[in-house]
Amino acid sequence: VQLQASGGGSVQTGASLRLPCTATGRSFNAHAMAWFRQGPNKGREFVAAVTWTGDWQDYADSVKGRFTIGRDNVRNTVYLQMNSLKPEDTAVYYCAARWDHSGSYYMSTYDYWGQGTLVTVSS
Repeated sequence: VQLQASGGGSVQTGASLRLPCTATGRSFNAHAMAWFRQGPNKGREFVAAVTWTGDWQDYADSVKGRFTIGRDNVRNTVYLQMNSLKPEDTAVYYCAARWDHSGSYYMSTYDYWGQGTLVTVSS
C-alpha cells in the first residue's frame, strides 16, 4: 500500500482544511487508517483513527469536536476534516495504514506511511 497525503496549506486561526490521503495497492478496505502529526520541535503524535469499515473513530483529546476522520473505500481515500484550526495545530500531518480492523495510538503498529503534508495556522 502506498499513501499520498495532500491538502495542507497556510491558514488563519478559525479556518478549516480538509486533508485527503489516497491509497494505491491492495486491500485498502482491509486496513485501519489514521492521521498523526509532528509539530515544530515536537515528536509525532496521534491525531485520529478509523476502522476499516469506517464505523468507529477515535481522536486525540486536543482535536475532539474540531476534527473528523472519514474514509471512502470506493475511492481508496481517508479524509481529515479540520475545523476551528488553532496555531497549535501547526504541524506536518501524516496518514498511516495498518493491516487490522481497528486503529491504534501507537506509531509502531502501522505498516505504511504517507509522505506528510504541512499545515500552518497563524494567529
